[in-house]
Amino acid sequence: MELPHSIAIVTGASRSRGIGAATCRALAQQGIDIFFTYWQAYDRSQYGDVNEDIEGRMASLRAFGVRCASLEIDQGRPEAAGIIFDQVERHMGIPTILVNNAAYSTRDGYAALTADMIDAHYQVNMRGTMLLSVELARRAAGKGGGRIINLVSGQDGPMPTELAYVATKGAIAAFTISLAAELAPLKILVNAVDPGPTDTGWISAEPETQRYLLEHAPLGRVGQPEDAARLIAFLASDAAGWITGQIIHSRGGF
Repeated sequence: MELPHSIAIVTGASRSRGIGAATCRALAQQGIDIFFTYWQAYDRSQYGDVNEDIEGRMASLRAFGVRCASLEIDQGRPEAAGIIFDQVERHMGIPTILVNNAAYSTRDGYAALTADMIDAHYQVNMRGTMLLSVELARRAAGKGGGRIINLVSGQDGPMPTELAYVATKGAIAAFTISLAAELAPLKILVNAVDPGPTDTGWISAEPETQRYLLEHAPLGRVGQPEDAARLIAFLASDAAGWITGQIIHSRGGF
């Protein structure tokens, strides 16, 4: 597939097992320069002692013959979108592909949910995604088009104990549809991907969850990060030039 735009931002790509890292590889294999963000303080809070080799990750992406740079940043900061785009333009040029993969998620439930927990989810999942998306539109306007691909999850079914997460991701699904209509005259296509149960480390770490998912998996397995990455790379390509405003539930039949 010919990917028409040469610079991509992929957020939340710090963990080698994650969808963000797999997306970086999928795009780099197609000759796309990569700028990815990460925030290891969050990873440590969720996964314990995280020691990812970011420099090694960038070197492996450059081995595909593309440029690569990265930035560690808390996307809960209101000014994060401007900082990220300024860094990309300084190192590479104007990006025209944005993959909003970074997410904040903690278990809550009605008994535990607090205002602070809601705000933490909102800052990353909603405000961060929305500000990055409009920043790409403003800077890429008149550059021949672009792609915005958001990651959503699970809004077609209940997700008990993840109330703040599912609410903020549901908001991004609604945002995707309306932003797509507004940016269509600029040839900037906006879509979202729901990858379904994907093992980025959390499923294999919870044996009961893994057993339940495998028992209910129509294809006999759970999703892998590469499954989502292939779909994202397709949506960034010329082959997807007639697709915008869609929430694609690529869930392996779940």
